Amino acid sequence: MAGNDGKGGTGRGGAWQEREARIFAAAHALIAERGYGATSMLAVAKAAKVSNETLYRRYGDKRGLFARMVEDNARAIRAMLEAAVAGEGDALAGLRGVAPLLLGMLLGERAVSLNRAAAADETGELGRALAAGGRDAVAPLLGALAGRAMEAGSIRAPSAAQAVEWYIALLIGDMQVRRVTRVAAEPSEAEIEARAQAAFSAFLRLCAAG
Repeated sequence: MAGNDGKGGTGRGGAWQEREARIFAAAHALIAERGYGATSMLAVAKAAKVSNETLYRRYGDKRGLFARMVEDNARAIRAMLEAAVAGEGDALAGLRGVAPLLLGMLLGERAVSLNRAAAADETGELGRALAAGGRDAVAPLLGALAGRAMEAGSIRAPSAAQAVEWYIALLIGDMQVRRVTRVAAEPSEAEIEARAQAAFSAFLRLCAAG
């Protein structure tokens, strides 16, 4: 059932945004139930009540669809980091500010279901999409802020990349693995904020400039 999504299926108005949200929700539900390999574009189209042609026209193939879903999941974090990098504010404040959002996204149901599906995907296709749209897109922005903080003398580290590795390790630890393996429940906002604060404080002690 094809609908009018404007501009040949690639419209950017509210109607398409609502339709894309429905597509993503359907795809997330299907991979949680069936896994990545058994989730077809046709199944997503039927569940989202759009045409198969619309999906292929918009995303190219299943890999393109899931890559776009990964990018969408990290969109708010990238936007916050891009604004912090482009601005002239305190780089450490930027690193601290993004921590709860980053942790909440990584431990949320959508990211967790994608990681579960990626772990079971023998082709590695979904895992590569997760890396490209997630860590590979976010880490350089974190690195830019860490580099600025190092230049200002606020922190010390062998490199900006190493500072980011330390920060991510302190922030996330094994929590994502515990979520993916169903050992831990999704944390509350208060728990996320408390961990973000603790991780940032530990990071400042580790990278103390004095």
